Amino acid sequence: MINNISSQVSLIEEAGVQKSLNQEVTTEAAWIEVIHKMDSVYADLVHSQVELEQKNSALEEAQQFISSVLSAMTDVLIVCNTQSIILQVNTALMTLTGKSEDEFLQHFLSEIFGTDNQAMIDSFSEKLGHELLIDCEVSVLCADGSSTPLAMNCSTRYDANGTVIGMVLIGRPMGELRRAYKELHDAHIQLQRTQQQLLHSEKMASLGRLIAGVAHEINNPISFVFGNMHALKRYGSRINQYLDAVEMHIKSPELKHLRSELKIKRIREDMEPLIDGSMEGVERVTNIVHDLRNFSGGQKEEYTHFDLNEVIKKAVQWVLRTNKVNPEVQYELPCNLEIESCKGQIHQVLVNLIQNALDAMEINMNLINALPLLMLKCQVVDDIVHIHVLDHGSGISEQQAKNIFDPFFTSKPVGQGTGLGLYISYGIAQDMGGDLTFKNNPAGGTIFTLSLPLQRKNKVNK
Repeated sequence: MINNISSQVSLIEEAGVQKSLNQEVTTEAAWIEVIHKMDSVYADLVHSQVELEQKNSALEEAQQFISSVLSAMTDVLIVCNTQSIILQVNTALMTLTGKSEDEFLQHFLSEIFGTDNQAMIDSFSEKLGHELLIDCEVSVLCADGSSTPLAMNCSTRYDANGTVIGMVLIGRPMGELRRAYKELHDAHIQLQRTQQQLLHSEKMASLGRLIAGVAHEINNPISFVFGNMHALKRYGSRINQYLDAVEMHIKSPELKHLRSELKIKRIREDMEPLIDGSMEGVERVTNIVHDLRNFSGGQKEEYTHFDLNEVIKKAVQWVLRTNKVNPEVQYELPCNLEIESCKGQIHQVLVNLIQNALDAMEINMNLINALPLLMLKCQVVDDIVHIHVLDHGSGISEQQAKNIFDPFFTSKPVGQGTGLGLYISYGIAQDMGGDLTFKNNPAGGTIFTLSLPLQRKNKVNK
């Protein structure tokens, strides 16, 4: 009996121990599960924290970007709610008025503008969501008590759901607008001037074609007259020879009386000078027609050998014929300066340079009553001839020097210069394998230099 009781006690003790061991195992598993859950929650917290920091960083960058844009704006910016209470302003407004940001925020919009603008400011809120206001002139009050006019634009501000939540006003000082309008007006005037120059240049081109046609038509009858004058001169010589023979063999009173009545002696004395004078006049007209054809341009000119000194002097004479400035002309030219080039084009360039020189001296002469002096020099260096045209005008300023060879650039009043002369002359010099340069004359005035090769180069295109 006692043994049975002992056995049962042993079994009960073993069962208790086993139960205790089972409970310990269950508790350990529960703690492990709790730890896993905590690790998962902590990982989620860390991930959420990283995302939150990234979003905060993005928000800070966006805020910084918006702030930098608002600070960089030169136009005035004002943001209000629907009650016209100011929520935000930019640096441009504070700089313009001399006020701090606190003097604007949470103030009514009407407080920062003059009393004479109240009706217009009230209309801003009334037209929210209905109408865009553009270039409304208002005056903003400054810290020193003055006011600055603004050209103001007002637009409606919406939230993400499309609900009206306020307005945005952007203004620009009227001084900037006036300056912009002035620049636009100046550009318009320049465009009109350019159009006038284009019209004038077209007239000059038409005049050149007309001159070429007239010169061609005049040249034919002049050739006939020139040939006839040579024939008359030969005939006059023969007639005089015949009359001398007649007078030697026939000395009747009737013939002597008729000779006196018809003034044959005077006619014979005048015949040769009259014919010579007529031939000289015809030759002069021929030269004028030739110069006109050269001036008109438009036709391709062949390269020929000619005396450059003759072309230079003829260009001076051609300009002086119709110019009211009568300068002293000095030449420093070498003897027998032969060149192979385009005679008419060189003549055209020289005429333009000489005319410009006379125009410059005319202005200077009117200002300081100086005696005009025109000098033309030639120098030959390494098979290149340099033709210098020197005037004693006022010279060329640095600003003008930058654009002197640009098309349509001229320092003359509108209608007195097309601005194409130097541009065309520069192109002609380049086409002939040469160059056209300038510099101010140390003695006063300007020196233009036309440089040309003495002989035609194969690479030069006609």
